[in-house]
Amino acid sequence: GPYLTGAKPPVNFDHFQILRAIGKGSFGKVCIVQKRDTEKMYAMKYMNKQQCIERDEVRNVFRELEILQEIEHVFLVNLWYSFQDEEDMFMVVDLLLGGDLRYHLQQNVQFTEETVRLYICEMALALDYLRSQHIIHRDVKPDNILLDEQGHAHLTDFNIATIIRDGERATALAGTKPYMAPEIFHSFLNGGTGYSFEVDWWSLGIMAYELLRGWRPYDIHSNNPVESLVQLFSTVSVQYSSTWSKEMVALLRKLLTVNPEHRFSCLADIQTSAYLSGVVWSDVGEKRVEPGFVPNKGRLHCDPTFELEEMILESRPLHKKKKRLAKNKSRDNSKDSSQSENDYLQECLEAIQQDFVIFNREK
Repeated sequence: GPYLTGAKPPVNFDHFQILRAIGKGSFGKVCIVQKRDTEKMYAMKYMNKQQCIERDEVRNVFRELEILQEIEHVFLVNLWYSFQDEEDMFMVVDLLLGGDLRYHLQQNVQFTEETVRLYICEMALALDYLRSQHIIHRDVKPDNILLDEQGHAHLTDFNIATIIRDGERATALAGTKPYMAPEIFHSFLNGGTGYSFEVDWWSLGIMAYELLRGWRPYDIHSNNPVESLVQLFSTVSVQYSSTWSKEMVALLRKLLTVNPEHRFSCLADIQTSAYLSGVVWSDVGEKRVEPGFVPNKGRLHCDPTFELEEMILESRPLHKKKKRLAKNKSRDNSKDSSQSENDYLQECLEAIQQDFVIFNREK
């Protein structure tokens, strides 16, 4: 149909060349793509609609899109395009080829204080920006920090982020247990006052500690019951390494403060730290401060098995999509599951088709 004046024609799957599969996210898969007209490279995350419905993830996908369409920051993984076809929903985002911090931890990279200090600064800018946009990320952890080729940190995965309006508090038990702030567990147990932006800064503290030390300050696992965790924070005191500078320890203590009211939880707080007194924040924000750790240029920092899986094991591989959709059109797709189940699925698929927001950030 006709476009609004000045609106760009919608971008779709055919505008991209698929280069290679690089990963599986919290939902969906990720591959490297190149936009045919501009030759720009991106990462493309795609989620099978039927799987999203079955796993009850549609709301999360829509929430993530809603958030990503409104924000843009140098230390985030930014959304460029979103579109859909019969099978999938697509998100095209910044391509970051330096790998995530979890990957590098598993490769036993020794992160220096200087390197971690820059990550703290870059993430402080990102979190402060999110705070200004009323967004709590709720899943800050090494797995969700991607490096670019120079080694700068970018926060990704807004799958469980939430928007909180003035004075509101979040209450859901959401996140990854080892990185979740004490008040999240408290709130869940006592139906207390809820929590706010401070939780992301706690997670940043846990992550910084883990990068420096190779393990986390609290021994928490996903199967630990919430009751025991509340107990833990009030009894266990964090051990800081004697080899770390006093200033770094002081900063980590302020991030890992159990009471959120006394925790560092905005840029202004962080800027009062003696450890960061020499930081030129405008340089940090323009990526002019050189990272201490630069990911090895010659290799893709991801597990090569994704590529095999996509090519060989996947029942609906991306590179066969065109043929498959043409075939689906030519015959009526009747599934052999029970009719009511099928009707429900069709209803959900139609709802996605209708409510999905197409987005284009092209300048």
